[in-house]
Amino acid sequence: MRVFLAGGSGVIGSRLIPALAKAGHDIVATTRRAENLDHLRERGARGVVVDVYDAPRLAAVVKEARPALVLHELTDLSDFDTEANARLRRAGTANLVAAAEAAGVDRMMVQSIAWAYDAGDTPATEDEPIAPDSAVEAMEGSVRRMPHATVLRYGMLYGPDTWYAPGARMANAVAAGLMTATAAITSFVHIDDVVAATVEAIDWPDGAYNIVDDEPAPATEWLPVYASGLGAPAPGVAELPEGAQRGRGASNAKARAVGWVPQYESWREGFPRRS
Repeated sequence: MRVFLAGGSGVIGSRLIPALAKAGHDIVATTRRAENLDHLRERGARGVVVDVYDAPRLAAVVKEARPALVLHELTDLSDFDTEANARLRRAGTANLVAAAEAAGVDRMMVQSIAWAYDAGDTPATEDEPIAPDSAVEAMEGSVRRMPHATVLRYGMLYGPDTWYAPGARMANAVAAGLMTATAAITSFVHIDDVVAATVEAIDWPDGAYNIVDDEPAPATEWLPVYASGLGAPAPGVAELPEGAQRGRGASNAKARAVGWVPQYESWREGFPRRS
């Protein structure tokens, strides 16, 4: 099918293009910078320069692309700016949905997160509520206006070009001894598994899916393994700050039920390892 990929030059988007092309899809991919057009073409997409906040331009390029599916992989975290990312989830998503509706597109898939669920003692399933009045709730609500909507709630990304890659933000913090292990729980997912799940999800029924590995774990378990694989000092252990949330893992049972099998079933298999 013709896929309009919003966010084609990002960590996920740039990997999705060749995977989508291999599956037989025709891809139109967006970027905010003209210098990325050659990269998009080399990956297998027709690139188009557009800013999601330029609503008239966005509506025009979606209409011109005539896609069967709009795939929303936009984020704004290059400067670690959570406020910018929240704005994109709210206003940027609203513009993208409006452009899809105006173009007569009836299907959208969106990148969401698996750590926005309400507190609980068991891994969260997709029918449980996420944080009310949050940018994530607003983003998912906008996309659900479409006749057909798929919400992919990715776990914490690791692997090449993510914050957890050697030499990247988290790895540098661990190497510098700036990270302490607490009881806070994380559900991880390898970037390769995210790409595979996103391509497969084109054929899944509408709805929300947690795209996470099989082993949500507290930092007291995963952080020492991660540090060891980097050759970094063992992290110290600390209590959670007063008032901090312990977090909650997520269940991938629903995605597995429709046939998704993660290549890295646990972060233990995918984290860096010393040679």
